[in-house]
Amino acid sequence: MEKMGVPSVPMCTEAFEQLSKNTAAKRGMPLERIVFTPHPVWGKTPPELAAMVRGSDPITRISIMKEIMEDLTTPLSDEEKKGGIEIISAGPAVYTDTLDNLQKIFLNNGMTDYLPVIIPTEEKVDAMLKGNSHSPDEELRKPIQGVGYESAQWGFTVRQVAVNAVMAGCEPEYFPVVLAMASAGQLGFFGSTTSGSSSIVINGPIRDKLGMNYGIGAMGPFAQANATIGRSWTLMGKNLTPGGIPGDTYQGSQGNQLDYNSCFIAEDEKNSPWTPFHVQQGFKREENVVSLFLGWDIRQGHGAKGAGAIESPMFDEQIGSMFHTMAGTFGALVVCDPLVAKRLVEQGYDTKEKLSEWLWKNTMRTAKDYRESSLSYVYTYPLALQGREPYATWWNCAEDTMIPWFPSAKSINFVVAGGQTNAFFQIGNMSHVRSASIDKWM
Repeated sequence: MEKMGVPSVPMCTEAFEQLSKNTAAKRGMPLERIVFTPHPVWGKTPPELAAMVRGSDPITRISIMKEIMEDLTTPLSDEEKKGGIEIISAGPAVYTDTLDNLQKIFLNNGMTDYLPVIIPTEEKVDAMLKGNSHSPDEELRKPIQGVGYESAQWGFTVRQVAVNAVMAGCEPEYFPVVLAMASAGQLGFFGSTTSGSSSIVINGPIRDKLGMNYGIGAMGPFAQANATIGRSWTLMGKNLTPGGIPGDTYQGSQGNQLDYNSCFIAEDEKNSPWTPFHVQQGFKREENVVSLFLGWDIRQGHGAKGAGAIESPMFDEQIGSMFHTMAGTFGALVVCDPLVAKRLVEQGYDTKEKLSEWLWKNTMRTAKDYRESSLSYVYTYPLALQGREPYATWWNCAEDTMIPWFPSAKSINFVVAGGQTNAFFQIGNMSHVRSASIDKWM
């Protein structure tokens, strides 16, 4: 704003005092003027918010409006004009110590998930690198220059990914999957206060080659490949980006259990009556593919009951009712046990697309409810102002207009996994981000 000639002063709530000051310092403005309000502002009525603004800054005890005016009109002092970006050392390239002491070094420096790791010795890292066809020095992401330590875009190489794969307990033959994940999406944790997480879906023959579990206990701790590949995503998020520092770059209020292995799912293509997810995304059935989903959580449901006709509201009280507890700003990842998927086919939903379309059209809310959601205002109102559809229509139609819960049928995705011991499904409040080939890394 000031580069455009508009004087400005940042504002945030008192809960983020240290974060805002740290961020300003890392961007070269250690004495930036910041005005604070009481915390929280979430859930407050307009009169309550107005009273806050008319009150005092809880940090400086100065009237908020007076402080804003003074900050905007008082020239910067010589000290305030001083700048500079904080440079954080990555430490030595090699540590030499006992295994126990190295465990402590990794743990005390925030480089683990606070479970024991496999120490990435040069021998183990070299062995991991032999599991792929690329140069150890190949950059998977180039660093962004000049924005300091807080950047969410640290650069990293194949070798650095290998270090984290070793730490997670991966075998060398798992490494192409880890590299595909690292190349496909934004590493790191959500910085948001909402405690988001991710999910990883694997398709293709590599599921059986690596012994991935997609049967009984498919989403539990019952296979080394599932557990360690999912864990590697967490460790890469902590070590290859600065996104995992609580109170600084990570602000998730309650955190998320899914972050321990990122809700790793291998799709059961053999027992699924539907097209595999990667084929839906344009890949060939024989290709090996990783797909990344980002969102919040996952919850459990049961059964696939109904009258048997495709027009029946069989899922309105099951999946549909669960959709109403989700943020429509994300999509839905529905993980069906094969028993559920087969029953749905018997009831007329012979394709995933047909079921997604039905759910999209039959899970509705009023435009008024949609627009009163703080999440809709934050995430989709800016898109509506840009004229993006369907958001522009949803923000301008009559309040009693019924609109879908999700922006499109394509935002409702299905995968199949489970041991067929019971007709359960689980729903992740998550959007598909992108899919990437594993084969190119073999």
